[in-house]
Amino acid sequence: MLTVDLNADMGESFGPWTMGDDAALLTTVTSANIACGAHAGDPDVMHATMGLAHANGVGIGSHPGFADLQGFGRRRMHVPIASLQNSIRVQVGASLGMAKALGAKVRHLKLHGAMSNMTCEDEAMARALYEAALSVDPDLIIMTLAATAQVKAVQSLGCSYACEIFADRAYNDDATLVDRSRPGAVIHDAEVAGKRMVDMVKAQAIITDSGKHIPTPIDTICLHGDTSTAVDIAKSVRLKLENADIKVAQFAGRKG
Repeated sequence: MLTVDLNADMGESFGPWTMGDDAALLTTVTSANIACGAHAGDPDVMHATMGLAHANGVGIGSHPGFADLQGFGRRRMHVPIASLQNSIRVQVGASLGMAKALGAKVRHLKLHGAMSNMTCEDEAMARALYEAALSVDPDLIIMTLAATAQVKAVQSLGCSYACEIFADRAYNDDATLVDRSRPGAVIHDAEVAGKRMVDMVKAQAIITDSGKHIPTPIDTICLHGDTSTAVDIAKSVRLKLENADIKVAQFAGRKG
């Protein structure tokens, strides 16, 4: 039987400002990527989100990004690699510390936004940032965007990893995500999102905007938590997967 994990980015609220319905998503997903305070989130939000994830039996992940609250970590920033590595270490360290205080465990790491997009294109950058994270916790499973330079980086490191596709994003023919500024880049229709995920998981391939199939293992599906249809998409994807006899469960991690 095919098995796939469902993950969502969350813990991205800040002070009195709320983003997404994390509590609702945590009843559907099997893994949670929790912001570390750089691109979004704060200590109280991290504590609450991790605690809720732990209570729901959802796998906890560290979700570091560029220190860019105003841009939500979605603006490309050109920062010296050594500085980025230290930022990753601090963010992962915060995740580990909060999890320990809650009696929980951080299972995985997933880069956020522009940092993720840049490392999908740049294997050396991906390797450097993953090395920084693994220097803090060598047991982390690295969540990678399937069929990109991120996968090559983790394979060269020999660490545990999982290959991810996106339920609500369109793909270019090189397996990168269509830029959010382009029409149709973000998918808001829950029915469409659910059907395309079943098609991709069954094919074990990314299906691009042009219809091209890019073969890849698929271990996890991302359901973005910051859109108005996030909860509906999450429920639709899970229901359609299960109706297609695809088991939804946490990923175990592949070896590089």
